[in-house]
Amino acid sequence: MSDSAVLDSPAVLPSTPAVPAPPEKVSPAKALEIYQGDANFMTSLARGLTVLETFTQQMPQMTISQLANKTGLSRAAVRRCLYTLNKLGYVGSEDGQRYSLRPKMLSLSHTYTVSNTLSSAAQPILERMSEKLNESFSVATLDGDEIVYIARTQVQRLMSVDLHIGSRLPAYCTSMGRVLIASQPPDEVERYLSRVVLKPFTPRTVNTVEKLRMLLRNVRRNGYAVCDQEYEVGLRSMAVPVYAPSGKVIATINLSGHAPRMPMMEMQAKFLPYLRAAANELSVFLR
Repeated sequence: MSDSAVLDSPAVLPSTPAVPAPPEKVSPAKALEIYQGDANFMTSLARGLTVLETFTQQMPQMTISQLANKTGLSRAAVRRCLYTLNKLGYVGSEDGQRYSLRPKMLSLSHTYTVSNTLSSAAQPILERMSEKLNESFSVATLDGDEIVYIARTQVQRLMSVDLHIGSRLPAYCTSMGRVLIASQPPDEVERYLSRVVLKPFTPRTVNTVEKLRMLLRNVRRNGYAVCDQEYEVGLRSMAVPVYAPSGKVIATINLSGHAPRMPMMEMQAKFLPYLRAAANELSVFLR
């Protein structure tokens, strides 16, 4: 082959691995389509609940257009939902345009907390620990890919967001979430890892699925999880599982504190025994 032929031939460059596209976000309305054809499923009720769940601390008031955009429902469907919820006292509007939740919504959460054995049993246990240790404690369960607080004590404001019973946080970057995800069957864990979107809340937030998979394995091996400033800078937390009589993990209990005054080793040595004792005590109420 001539030198000119070599020079004229195209260079062979190493192929760059394709970066997988992030999972497409499915709207709440789209998620309801899996129930099409189920004669017993009340689509109108599901749409109404979807509208209620759309209101957040960041957006406590929304117009019909905003709700339609966030839920994926049509404006007409949102309008009918709001009309019904307004008649029942769960939403209202001062100006006829922006809607917000009404105090009657509290009756639903109150009924849950007083009727749910886990929630009602957890609160006094947390309050006793907070009084003794002067720290903040919480109990949460898993709902989809998020944790939901069902009991909480707070001795000081630890986070910029106000956490309370009913608050929801992503599971992947919280100690309670990792305990609950790690306790799932292996196939469920893999399904979760295939769909999770790792939003970087802080520079410390876990940023790859492989790293998250390794962290979940450590949780299963150690029996507890620690998150160091992954959801909010300055916040460090540790969580342990709460077991049902069947041996299934149904909840998690955690301690959260300021990272500067709570070194990791001290947190594990001082507070882990208290968390495990509280989890065992809570498990007794479920028998």
